[in-house]
Amino acid sequence: MAAGRYRRFLRLCEEWPLEETKRQRDLGAVLRQRVAQAFREGENTPIADPEACDQMYESLVRIHTNYYKNKYPRLKDTTFTGVTVEDCRMILATDILKQMEDMKKGTWRRLREKFSAKKPEEDSK
Repeated sequence: MAAGRYRRFLRLCEEWPLEETKRQRDLGAVLRQRVAQAFREGENTPIADPEACDQMYESLVRIHTNYYKNKYPRLKDTTFTGVTVEDCRMILATDILKQMEDMKKGTWRRLREKFSAKKPEEDSK
């Protein structure tokens, strides 16, 4: 039965899209890593708690298929602030977050990092 569970998780991993804009923060990438950790021996991996494994799979399928989004449709595709889904995706992209983080730094700190041979992490120690 572990082989069937393993194949279901693999199929889910194949279907789950990777978002290139969210490097190192993508749910699809984390899912692939966790499945690889959980099923180290592939189809021969013993499963300690099959019920919990099945419940986890069903939960992930509901997320992947937008079960609750379809069950409870929204009247508008914006938030209370008026920001659209596409605007949120753009704001949460890794490159934009890095730019915003750089903007938060003060002028002195940016100059110090630019001309310093040391990394900023070493400076705070």
